[in-house]
Amino acid sequence: MLFVFGLLAATIVLFIIDKIRMDIVALMVVVVLALSGIITPTEAVSGFGNSVVIMIAGLFVVGEGLFRTGVAAAAGNWLLRVGGDSETRLLLFLLPVVAVLSAFMSSTGAVALLIPVVLSMARKSGMQPGRLLMPLAFAALIGGMLTLIGTPPNIIVSGQMREAGLEPFSFFDFTPIGLAILVIGCLYLVFIGRFLLPSSEVRDPDSSHPKLSEFAERYGITNQLHKLIIQPGSPLTGKTLADVGLRTHYEITVFAIQRSGTLLSTLMPVLSNTRMQPLDTLVVYGTEAQVDAFAAACMVRRQGFPEREIMKVQEQFGVAEVLLPPDSTLVNQSLKEGRFRERFNLSVTGVRRQNTPLATEFAITKLAAGDTLLLAGSWEHIRKLENHRDLVVLETPAEMHELASNASKAPVAIGIMLAMLVVMTSGLLPNLTAILVAALAMIITGCVNINEAYRSLNATSLVLIAGMLPLALAMESSGALSYVVHLLVDQYGNAGPLLLCTGLFLLTSVLSQFISNTATTVLVAPIALTAAQLLGLNPEPFMMVVAIAASTAFATPIASPVNTLVIAPGNYRFVDFAKVGIPLQVLALITTLLLVPLLFPFE
Repeated sequence: MLFVFGLLAATIVLFIIDKIRMDIVALMVVVVLALSGIITPTEAVSGFGNSVVIMIAGLFVVGEGLFRTGVAAAAGNWLLRVGGDSETRLLLFLLPVVAVLSAFMSSTGAVALLIPVVLSMARKSGMQPGRLLMPLAFAALIGGMLTLIGTPPNIIVSGQMREAGLEPFSFFDFTPIGLAILVIGCLYLVFIGRFLLPSSEVRDPDSSHPKLSEFAERYGITNQLHKLIIQPGSPLTGKTLADVGLRTHYEITVFAIQRSGTLLSTLMPVLSNTRMQPLDTLVVYGTEAQVDAFAAACMVRRQGFPEREIMKVQEQFGVAEVLLPPDSTLVNQSLKEGRFRERFNLSVTGVRRQNTPLATEFAITKLAAGDTLLLAGSWEHIRKLENHRDLVVLETPAEMHELASNASKAPVAIGIMLAMLVVMTSGLLPNLTAILVAALAMIITGCVNINEAYRSLNATSLVLIAGMLPLALAMESSGALSYVVHLLVDQYGNAGPLLLCTGLFLLTSVLSQFISNTATTVLVAPIALTAAQLLGLNPEPFMMVVAIAASTAFATPIASPVNTLVIAPGNYRFVDFAKVGIPLQVLALITTLLLVPLLFPFE
C-alpha cells in the first residue's frame, strides 16, 4: 500500500515538474507496476485494451471524418458568425452547447467531436486554441452533472440506491444542482479562468506548415483584401487582366471575380481569358493607397468587406510558395514575357531572391534560378502546381491543409455522426460498439481514408490514458483506496451531516483527479450510503454529493479522458489544469453544499 502511495506521489511530481512528457511518465508507471508484482504484467498493460481508450481512438477517426469533409470547418464558421470576433461571446455560446450535448451523450465523445471544430475556428479567427479547449473540456464535464445518463457516476449512485431498497434518482434529479454549477462555472471560465491559461500563441505541434500571415511577413507584404465593383463606362469593360496590366501599373492582385446575375453570385477564379463586365465584383489584394489609385483611374467603386465574406474568399483562394529550378523555362524572363498568368491562372504577389524580397517592380524583372515566388489564386490551381516541371512547390499554407478534401461526403459524415449520437443516447448499442461502427463507416464511405484515420489517432492522449488506468487498479487491489475512504468516515462520521458531506465531496473529488470517476464512485458511494444509514439520515444528499464530486475532475490532465484529449491541441502543462481547475472545484463544492440540503433534506 505504501509503495502505491509513493508511486502516485512520484507520478504527480513528474507531471508537475514537466521535464518528461506525460505519455512517457505513464509508460514508466506501467513498467514499474509490472515489475513491482502488485498487479500482474497483463493487468499492467490492460489499459491499452480498455474500452475507454478504444472509444477515444474511434472518436478521433469520427472527428477526422468531420474535418476532412468540411463539416468541422462549416460548424466553426457558424460559431464564428454567432460569436463574431469576440472570444467572450464565443465562449458564452459554446460552453452551454457542449454542456447540453454532454448531458445526453458521452462527454468524451462530445469533446472529441468538437475539438476539430474549435481548432478550425481558432485558426481562422486568430484566437488561441488554448484559451478555448480547456473551458470546453470543463463545460463538458459539468454537462455530465445535468442528467441521470450524463456520466457513469450518476447511474452508479442511483443503481446502488435501488439495490439498497431505496427510491433511485430520477432522470432530472441532478439537473438543478448541475445547472447551477454550469452557470457559475461558465461565468468563471469566461471571465476569470481563461485568463489563467498561457497567453502565448498555441500552434499545432504536428504541423510544419506556415500560415498565410507568415507568408505575407516573409515577403514583406502589407496588403489586404478589398472588394471593388466595376462601374458602367469603366475602361476595364471587355478587357482581360493581361490587357489592363494591373500588376504592372497598379501593383495589385486580383484574387477572384463575382459576376452579377450568376447563380448565387459565385466567386470564380480570374483566368487568362476572363473579360471583365460592368457590375462585376473584383476581390483584389493590395495596399489602401494602391487600391485607391486603381479605383480612381478605372472607375471602380470600393465596397465594404465583412469578415465573414473574407473568410469565404479564403476558403476558396490562397497562396503558395514556389521555387524556380535552373532548368525552368521561366528563368531569364519577366513574368510578363513568360505569360505567367496565362499559363498558370495564378498571380505573383511577391518575389524573393537570396532571401530578400524584391522591390515592387518585380513584374518586369528578369527571373533567376533559385528565385522563390509567392503565388495567389484558387486552391484548385495551386494544387495543379505540384505536377508542373517549371516550378517546385516549396510550401503551402496551413490553411490549405485544413481544406475539406472530401467535401462531397459532408452529408454522409453528418449522417454517420447523427446516427452514432442517436444510438448512444437511446442505448440501442453499447457506446463502444456505436463508436467503432461510426469510425468504420467513416472509412468505408470515403469520408476519411485509412492513412488519414491512422494519422488522426493522437498517440500522446491514448498512451497517457492507457498508462494511468492500471494505477487505479493497483490502488484498489493494494487496499490503498479503501484505507483512505474508511479514514474519512472515521474522522467525520460524528461531526454532523454537512461536515460529512464536505468530507465526502473532498475525498471523491481528490480521488477523481487520479483515478476514473467511475472507480471512485464505486468505492465511495457504498461508504456514503452506509454512513448515512448508520447515522439514521436520508442517504439521498450524501449520494448526490458523491455523484457531483466525482464529475469535478478539473485539477489534473489525467483526471478524465476529456482533459487528456485537449492536452496536445491546447499545448497545456500539468499545472495549467491545477490553476484553472482548483478554483472551479471550490465553486462546485460551495454550490453543492448550499443546494443539496435544500433539495434533499438530511432527515
